[in-house]
Amino acid sequence: MSGYVGILVSDPWLQNQFTQVELRSLKSHFMSMKRETGKLTLADLSSKMSRLKGVGENLTEEDRASFIQNLHHNLVDDVDFEFFLRVYLKLQAHLSSRNGSPAKNSSAFLKAATTTLLHTISESEKASYVGHINNYLAEDEFLKRYIPIDPSTNDLFEIVKDGVLLCKLINVAVPGTIDERAINTKRALNPWERNENHTLCLNSAKAIGCTVVNIGTQDFIEGRRHLVLGVISQIIKIQLLADLNLKKTPQLVELVDDSKDVEELMSLPPEKILLRWMNFQLKKAGYKKIVTNFSSDVKDAEAYAHLLNVLAPEHSQPSALAAKDPLERAKLVLGHADRMGCKRYLTAKDIVEGSPNLNLAFVAHIFQHRNGLSTQTKQISFLETLPDDTQISREERAFRFWMNSLGNSSYIDNVFEDLRNGWVLLETLDKVSPGIVNWKIANKPPIKMPFRKVENCNQVVKIGKQLKFSLVNIAGNDIVQGNKKLILAYLWQLMRCNILQLLKNLRFHSHGKEITDADILEWANTKVSNSGSQSRMESFRDKSLSDGIFFLELLSAVQPRVVNWSLVTKGVTDEEKKMNATYIISIARKLGCSIFLLPEDIIEVNQKMILTLTASIMYWYLKQPGEERPTGISDSEGSSQSETISNSTTDDSSSESSLEEHGHL
Repeated sequence: MSGYVGILVSDPWLQNQFTQVELRSLKSHFMSMKRETGKLTLADLSSKMSRLKGVGENLTEEDRASFIQNLHHNLVDDVDFEFFLRVYLKLQAHLSSRNGSPAKNSSAFLKAATTTLLHTISESEKASYVGHINNYLAEDEFLKRYIPIDPSTNDLFEIVKDGVLLCKLINVAVPGTIDERAINTKRALNPWERNENHTLCLNSAKAIGCTVVNIGTQDFIEGRRHLVLGVISQIIKIQLLADLNLKKTPQLVELVDDSKDVEELMSLPPEKILLRWMNFQLKKAGYKKIVTNFSSDVKDAEAYAHLLNVLAPEHSQPSALAAKDPLERAKLVLGHADRMGCKRYLTAKDIVEGSPNLNLAFVAHIFQHRNGLSTQTKQISFLETLPDDTQISREERAFRFWMNSLGNSSYIDNVFEDLRNGWVLLETLDKVSPGIVNWKIANKPPIKMPFRKVENCNQVVKIGKQLKFSLVNIAGNDIVQGNKKLILAYLWQLMRCNILQLLKNLRFHSHGKEITDADILEWANTKVSNSGSQSRMESFRDKSLSDGIFFLELLSAVQPRVVNWSLVTKGVTDEEKKMNATYIISIARKLGCSIFLLPEDIIEVNQKMILTLTASIMYWYLKQPGEERPTGISDSEGSSQSETISNSTTDDSSSESSLEEHGHL
């Protein structure tokens, strides 16, 4: 692939500014612009670049034209691809310096890991994340020899090279995600063991909702700083926002007036709930402005001064509100936060510069420490009238994280709300079956007219029928209306279709034979039987699977060294079953399986998730080159080792062709 990039761009400096997918996507844009006019001049760029993510969304055509004219006076000059890239980079830098932050419409925590074109890092953010790590992992036995990390050095990027720190940080964010028995924690790890830790980390990060498209184990081993910080920032954000939901903090019902509003609140992403909470408290303080972001709206620190006065009046100082200089006010605000015992990792300068990541983290810390909400019986009773369907909740979570792992143009916070315009579903369909979507009749967000959403969702249903999904009595409008059961039924079939397609590409590449659930079942039973075990799976709903033994034997059959049998329980009690289930999930991810199930799915034998687990293990096994397989395998099983689709692989590269086609850079 590097040779291909070299053909696209001869300048080594330019090559280093972009990932391979970004280069190919930008090349596609460039060729498209050129085709429209026959040639491309500097004068054309300001209008043509409106389609590019970032500079197209956040700079007006006049902004771009003025900036380009200041750079280059002769606007009739022809533009070649490298010249186009240089202009694009300068516009990106101009946008960042103008905003003092990442592009307005981008979620900095999500974009940092995947689209950091200039590959610069914020020293303030690095210091903040190091402070967070020092605080939360200080007592960890393995990491004690590394922590505290000095934020003024690059030690962080050396320490992450063995993969242990990131695995431990994931467990701080979402406890129990990784079974720590699966982490390689020897004093000196060999390259194979390090790679396993990074693979476990990446697949577990995806499983808690991080976007890690185009990041591979090699990026951690090489200590690529912008990618490492991008992943760390997402993990920390997930931890800080974990309590911003009604299940963890039922007192949040105080923010709404009736049960209808409670349902709306439940569908909001944590970041929006945090903003709503902040404005709720500011209203009590008589603060007139509405805070809509964690950047420009908090730069003057006035909102913070009012917020802390409401939450902790006993520590307030009148001078904070009286201060005329924003920097001085920010310092007083941080002093107030310290007195109320609120741990914070940003400086007064970070506040006035409007760093969105660090300001969000600051407000989330305040919420965790003191949210100022009361439990009113009347409001809590709203929650009792709402359906508590644990199964729906778990499936929604699995499908949401799976779709986010594919690298779609927008991050999904709630499946039932965020899929209603049909666009992300169309993107996902295009990744599962490239070329199947008719983009000419698709409507790109923002979509104001309801019938346009229905048009998108009608195409989603039509394509589902093409793919032989069972869609009796399902119409596009059901998706627009947010019908939970129908949306989950569609997503399950889409996820299953993706897995079967990946397996078909590997196993029956030259025969064109469809893979079935029965093929997966037979493969798993054959593998376990050939290893000398008597265990057998009768179906994907076989209740005997709840003890986890069959899957541990399957994992051991495909890679004998991966299971430490001294850690396996008999799986008799509920506690023993849970220990085996968490171990299975971590071992599978450590191998390279991209899976989104929870231990409960194994213990309760959730048929859908059991199928995805088995298929993911099969997919991993069939991808191994023949000579590296622990046991023999026929040519028909391993026919295409050059398969490039990798939605379930360690690196999880997104579909480059679909990125190019729609311009989602």
